[in-house]
Amino acid sequence: MAKLGKRLTDAYKNVNRESFYNLEAAVALLKSLSKTKFDETIEVAMNLGIDPRHADQMVRGVVNLPNGTGKTVRVAVFARGAKVDEALAAGADVVGGDDLAEAILGGKIDFDRCIASPDMMGVVGKLGKVLGPRGLMPNPKLGTVTPNVADAVKAAKAGAVEFRAEKTGIVHAGVGKASFSEQALVENIRAFVEAITRAKPTGAKGQYIEKVSLSSTMGPGLKLDLSTLSAPASA
Repeated sequence: MAKLGKRLTDAYKNVNRESFYNLEAAVALLKSLSKTKFDETIEVAMNLGIDPRHADQMVRGVVNLPNGTGKTVRVAVFARGAKVDEALAAGADVVGGDDLAEAILGGKIDFDRCIASPDMMGVVGKLGKVLGPRGLMPNPKLGTVTPNVADAVKAAKAGAVEFRAEKTGIVHAGVGKASFSEQALVENIRAFVEAITRAKPTGAKGQYIEKVSLSSTMGPGLKLDLSTLSAPASA
């Protein structure tokens, strides 16, 4: 087992590794333990009762976090005609067609999200082997192949988070920064959990959400009480 550094060892002194924390308490504890010189990302990991090797058990989608991610997202858009101006007006960082495809094939991938209008998929299709392994290939199921490129750009900039189950059945994502308020982080986490719940595949049997943990970039992991992950019902 890898040896923990002094800072992480000290942080674990404040953590009960056997306890299941309610969501609010876990968020408050992680924020209090964030002592790095940079703004740490708060990350959630969910162990799901699925086998992604089967097509009817894949979990994949996108969720718009209500308070954003705190991360600057660079967006590339494949478009032509009037949609070029629409994408740029919405805040796209790179817009192009064949020229953008050639740059990508040449190894220039300086963006975090890639969006395409449907009429550009003939150009984008040849980039599958480059963008696919990086999780950047536009996909209509994720809203990144759409005639409404401006809305897609705005959503990506505002904090849309893509998720996809790994082969071990784990889904994870950054859901905000340690500098966020406790309420903002709780709202983001619950929005993410709700999106995973809605994405439950038809082939999933038994318990779907098995374990959930919360951590910061350089901090300890906390196991969460599953019963606290849903927003309380309004009176």
